[in-house]
Amino acid sequence: MMKSITANELSNMVASGKNIDLIDVRTPIEFRAMHVTIARNEPLSGLDPKAIQSARNGSASEPLYVVCRSGGRSKQACEKFLASGITNVINVEGGTMACESAGMSVVHGKKSIPLNCQVQIITGSLVVLGSALAVWGHPYWAALPGLMGAGLMFSGITDTCAMGSCLARMPWNQINGSAKPASGSEATCCNK
Repeated sequence: MMKSITANELSNMVASGKNIDLIDVRTPIEFRAMHVTIARNEPLSGLDPKAIQSARNGSASEPLYVVCRSGGRSKQACEKFLASGITNVINVEGGTMACESAGMSVVHGKKSIPLNCQVQIITGSLVVLGSALAVWGHPYWAALPGLMGAGLMFSGITDTCAMGSCLARMPWNQINGSAKPASGSEATCCNK
C-alpha cells in the first residue's frame, strides 16, 4: 500500500531539522525551472528504483520522499518502487506547488514550457489543423481530430500520456544531454 504525506507535514518535518531524502521525478527542464531546495532530480522516464535505493548510502532504511509538480507522476514513481519491492517510499501530496505554498524553500531557475502545456499545444494544433483540412480539403482529415480526442480519452482513463512521454525525451526538455533511457509511457495525462 502506498504511503503519502501532505506538503505541510513535510514542511514541518524539514523545519524540525529532520533529515529528509527527497527526489523530484519531473523532467530536468521542469526541475531546473522550480524545485524544492532539498530535492534531487531523478526523472520518471529513466527511474531505476533499485539503483536509487542502493545509492542511498546508509539511509536506505529511512523513508524516501517522492515529489513532482502536483502529485501524479510522484504517485507513479512510488508505484514503481513498490513493484520493485522497495516499500519505504512516501508520495508528497500536491507536489512542488503545494510544498511552495506550505512555505518550503524552493529554487526558481530558468522558465520553461511545462510538459502538460506542450501536450495541450500540440493536441490543440492538430485538432485545429485536422478540422480546417476537413472543411477546406478532404473530409477524411476529420479523422485527425477524432484520433486526438480518442488519445485524450485513453490518457484520461489510464492516467498515462504517450505524447507526454515522447516529449519528455525531446532535446528541448533535456539539460546538456541529461536524458535517461525511457521505458514506456510514464507521463500522466495531466502531467502532474
